[in-house]
Amino acid sequence: MAAIDTGVKRFNIRMAGIGGQGVVTASHILSNGVIIGKGESTLVPFFGSEKRMAPVESYVRIASGKIYEIGEIIYPNIIMIFHPQVITHGKSYTMPFYWGLKKDGVVLINSDTPVPMIPDQVRELEENNAKICYIPATKIANEVGGTDLATNMAMCGAIAGIIQMPDLKSLEQSVKERFLGKGFVVSGGTASLDNVIEKKFAKKAELVAKNFAVVQAAHEYAIEQGWNQWQKDRVTASDKLIKASV
Repeated sequence: MAAIDTGVKRFNIRMAGIGGQGVVTASHILSNGVIIGKGESTLVPFFGSEKRMAPVESYVRIASGKIYEIGEIIYPNIIMIFHPQVITHGKSYTMPFYWGLKKDGVVLINSDTPVPMIPDQVRELEENNAKICYIPATKIANEVGGTDLATNMAMCGAIAGIIQMPDLKSLEQSVKERFLGKGFVVSGGTASLDNVIEKKFAKKAELVAKNFAVVQAAHEYAIEQGWNQWQKDRVTASDKLIKASV
């Protein structure tokens, strides 16, 4: 008995962060990037009071095939933690933060160093064979983009590097659409714009360039760490289980 490979990639992603980090923006950019790349995606943001440091979650489904569901993701195979306080201060609507994570899933955490966890958390993550990936997303955002506000861009780039979707070209287009708006003409008509609009466009173009540079840097970081081999490792582990059960 062999594993059936449908060739369809599908990921259920739960993003958790705190107000002001752009978690919802990140979910829009990732989701739209998949759609630009001819895939499908649905997303549902979830947050209480709209204020800085308040918990924020967003549920994103992305696939290269059809998606028929929408709503809260109870059993993700990817969890993205935008701020260590989601773990250390329990700033999450889903507690513990890894609840529902499927076996062999990935937890991507924005932190320069491993986040201290209680023994039960460590044990349960190990039992699920969870892959924990620590990325200095805020540091990358500051060094490459010049602002910690681009932390969400780093998280988008890293997760795209890990799951290999959407591709960087689609992700770049998604960043452009987010900051420039759909249908924005960047050539031809630009010459006839007045100085005020030209300055405005220049600032937005610079904003897009810096944000995408952060996306690229984090994407490269994920590849350099070998995190993109995660799916290959999952298939291998699953195949071993199937063979062992025959």
